[in-house]
Amino acid sequence: MNKTGWLRKQSWMGYVFILPNMVGVLLFFILPALFSFGLIFTDYQFSNPNVSFTGLDNLKRMFQDDQFYNAIRNTAIFLLSVPLSLVLAFVVALILNKSVYLKGLLRGMFFLPYISSGVAVAFVWMLLFQPSQGPINEILRWVGFASPPGWFADTETSMFAIDIIQIWFLLGYNMIIYLAALQEISPELLEAAKIDGAKSRTITWRIVWPLVSPTTFLLLITGLIMTMKSFSLIQAITQGGPSGSTTILSLYVYKTAFSYYEMGYASAISWFLFAVIMLITIIQWVGQKRWVHY
Repeated sequence: MNKTGWLRKQSWMGYVFILPNMVGVLLFFILPALFSFGLIFTDYQFSNPNVSFTGLDNLKRMFQDDQFYNAIRNTAIFLLSVPLSLVLAFVVALILNKSVYLKGLLRGMFFLPYISSGVAVAFVWMLLFQPSQGPINEILRWVGFASPPGWFADTETSMFAIDIIQIWFLLGYNMIIYLAALQEISPELLEAAKIDGAKSRTITWRIVWPLVSPTTFLLLITGLIMTMKSFSLIQAITQGGPSGSTTILSLYVYKTAFSYYEMGYASAISWFLFAVIMLITIIQWVGQKRWVHY
C-alpha cells in the first residue's frame, strides 16, 4: 500500500472513531437547538396541543417584560464574581507558589469546594448566611454591626450573597490553573529583574501578570460562560427569590419553560442568552489582542 492510500485509510478510521460523539452532538445538541429556534415563532405550551404561528410576538413580549430586564440586571451582578475570583485566585496562587508551610494541604483545601456537590455547598452556605443565628451574622454582631444584612432574606443583598458563594466556588479551580502558569515562568527571568533593582510589586504586575495573561484570558472567557449558564446553585438556595431578586437569565428560562410551560417564550429568552454569550466571547476574543501576551 502506498503512502497516500495508507493516509486515506487512517483518515477514515479517525472518522469512524469520532462518529459516536458526532451522532450524540447532532441528536442532543444541534437538533434540539434548531427545534428551540423554531419554537420562538410559536405559542407552543405543554398543556396546549394546538400550536400556532405567532411570528415575532415572543420577541416583542421579551423586550416588554419587566422580569426579563430584572433577570438581565441580576445576571450582570452575578458576572462580577468572575473577575473578582480571578484577582483573588491570582493572589492566592502567588502566595502558595512560594515556600509556605503545608503548601500541598492548602492547595487541596482551596480546590476542594470546586469538586464538591453543588447542592451540598448551597445548603452549607444557607446555614452560614442565616440572618438571625447564622455564624456570619453572629461574627458581624460581635465586631459591632448592630443590624447585619439579611442576605438571602433581603432583596437588596441576596444577589451579592450569591456572588460571594460563586467567588468562593471558583477560587480553587482558578488558583490551580494560575499555579500551573506561575510554575512555567523562568526563575532566571525573575532573578534578573531583582538584580536590576525591580521591587516585588513591580515584578508581579510588570512581569508575572503579563506572562500569565493567556491563562487569565482562558479563565475569564470560560468563567463568564459557565457563570451565565449557572443554574443549580441559585435554584437550590433561593429558587430565584425573594421577589425575583436572584433570578438570572438561565433560571428565568427554566421557570418559563418548566413552571409556566411557555416553551415558545422560553426559547426566545434562551436564544437571547446564547446571543449574549456569543457577543461577550467575541468582545473578549477581539480585545485580548491588546492585553494578552503570548
